[in-house]
Amino acid sequence: MRAIIQRVSEAKVTVNGEITGAIKTGLLVLLGMEHNDTEADADWLVKKIVNMRIFKDAEDKMNLNLLTAEGKLLVVSQFTLHALTKKGNRPSFITAAKPNVAIPLYQYFLNVCETLTNEKPQTGIFGATMQVSLCNNGPVTIFIDSKNKA
Repeated sequence: MRAIIQRVSEAKVTVNGEITGAIKTGLLVLLGMEHNDTEADADWLVKKIVNMRIFKDAEDKMNLNLLTAEGKLLVVSQFTLHALTKKGNRPSFITAAKPNVAIPLYQYFLNVCETLTNEKPQTGIFGATMQVSLCNNGPVTIFIDSKNKA
């Protein structure tokens, strides 16, 4: 399971001209599931994201996590995070989870987010064509892969 997390001062997702999710201060999480990902990957990844100390404290140092910074989550599914680009110029998405695997895992991820933050995360719509707008604060952008825990 892969995530790109971006610390934002605001972010929103629009589908067919309607906002489906929006936050102010917090994290935009672009989330990609692979066919062999499990709930254990989701558990590990959510804990990592929620506890990552990337928000500024009173001394202007990145020392606060999402909860202590009172930030929100906006989670957007993005299978393209599993693009294979070694050969040719057209990415292959063969390792990305198919919807029958990805949708339940995405929902599980959202439930774990809600459990750890005591707040339902904002979202896009799985599988939809989405427009994502954000103001990256910092900028701070971090890539996390649950297969690279060590």
